Amino acid sequence: MVVIVKQTATKAQLDSFLQWVYEKGLKPHLSEGAGTTIIGLIGDTSKLDENLVRSMPIVEDVKRVSEPYKRTNRKLHPDDTLVSVGGAVIGEGHLTVIAGPCSVECEEQIVEVAKAVKAAGAAMLRGGAFKPRTSPYAFQGLRAEGIELLKKAREATGLPIVTEIMNIEHIPLFEDVDIIQVGARNMQNFELLKELGHLNKPVLLKRGLANTLEELLMSAEYIVAGGNPNVILCERGIRTYETATRNTLDLSAVPFLKSRSHLPVVVDPSHACGIAWMVPALAKAAVAVGADGLLIEVHNQPEKALSDGAQSLRPDEFARLMEQLRPLAELAGKKM
Repeated sequence: MVVIVKQTATKAQLDSFLQWVYEKGLKPHLSEGAGTTIIGLIGDTSKLDENLVRSMPIVEDVKRVSEPYKRTNRKLHPDDTLVSVGGAVIGEGHLTVIAGPCSVECEEQIVEVAKAVKAAGAAMLRGGAFKPRTSPYAFQGLRAEGIELLKKAREATGLPIVTEIMNIEHIPLFEDVDIIQVGARNMQNFELLKELGHLNKPVLLKRGLANTLEELLMSAEYIVAGGNPNVILCERGIRTYETATRNTLDLSAVPFLKSRSHLPVVVDPSHACGIAWMVPALAKAAVAVGADGLLIEVHNQPEKALSDGAQSLRPDEFARLMEQLRPLAELAGKKM
């Protein structure tokens, strides 16, 4: 249930109403916008008399929220959430590009790529230290050493770092990581999501390979309900019957998510198609449908990459793409 508060309401009236909500066994979620204050009533509101709530002095209007996700719902939080990281902003009015290799392989590689993507205009550096792979024989990442190398790349460039977590036990290793990424395979690792909800650190949550958009929002709900509002949703393609590309990029997810939720939405065209020459077209299409950011894989030697070289752009290709994205961002009213 959503309660819209009158602009004339006093702080004493508001405090009294919040106390009444607690006494009813509900949790109030307060969202103060530029001109409107909204209170979301979290819990079982089925027995709460809607007309009784509407009759209270501070209440302008009352609306039922039918969707199962509450805190991530735009009805409870009409203003867009902006996630700020190291001087970069992800959210409405910005097009934030996060770029780097699929896997951190060595110090020379990650620092070289970091310098190249920064020179081209990327706002953040991505790189996998822990790598979930289909085959147990494939490269699994440098793990803790990979995070240390990412930190060295940050020291060399100033770029905030984004890397994927796979296990609750690894959380202490991510203390100095700027954004923790939850990959597609862990989107419904609910115990991990609960723990990330207790952190004061942004989380980039990727949609699962075969998950619905409502399931993605419900996974985000776990993190936000735990007290961490800094969640970034990521569309990275879903598995369909089509085999020409690695996955099928669902660009309709972007406007849908932005209409239903206040959380920023980014797109990963690299994992979506798995083919480097297709990445620029899909990246530009993502900007056209309103994405707040892009995750793009860049490798200085894709043919020698230990993982996903086929979908990685070379630094010069990435630089050309960034030049092509700038006028599109300007047309969309976004800063890069």
